[in-house]
Amino acid sequence: MEKLVFNIKIKAPKEKIWKVLWDDETYRKWTSSFCGESYVESSWNEGDKIYFLGAAGEGMNSLIEKKIPNEYMAFKHLGELKDYKEVPPNAETEQWAGAMETYRLDQKGDLVDLHVEVDVIEKHIDYFKEAFPKGLETIKELSEK
Repeated sequence: MEKLVFNIKIKAPKEKIWKVLWDDETYRKWTSSFCGESYVESSWNEGDKIYFLGAAGEGMNSLIEKKIPNEYMAFKHLGELKDYKEVPPNAETEQWAGAMETYRLDQKGDLVDLHVEVDVIEKHIDYFKEAFPKGLETIKELSEK
């Protein structure tokens, strides 16, 4: 796996950016750059499972490994979802099971640096290099309104 790193500076309070990242309505907007109808099911509590889903009930099941409100969120990806159900591990998922995805908000004067790191298998690198910057631009637009 390769770790991809993305950064964007946003002129908005960390609390507003955090809300844009994880509230259902705005999460759906910024993640549309990855998958047209992306959403999440979660209690949003550290240590709990989180389901990243598309319209057809396919996606990933993950764990909220660390959560510091308004500062840091870390997801550990565990496996695949099909028809809204967890799929037993297989050769495909074993390539990326355990991959991490983290979001850090660092205040720098009146700007916040949104720093994202994501572990990606080779066949998805180009996709994420294209999709993540689009998603981050949407987060910036929504946060600076």
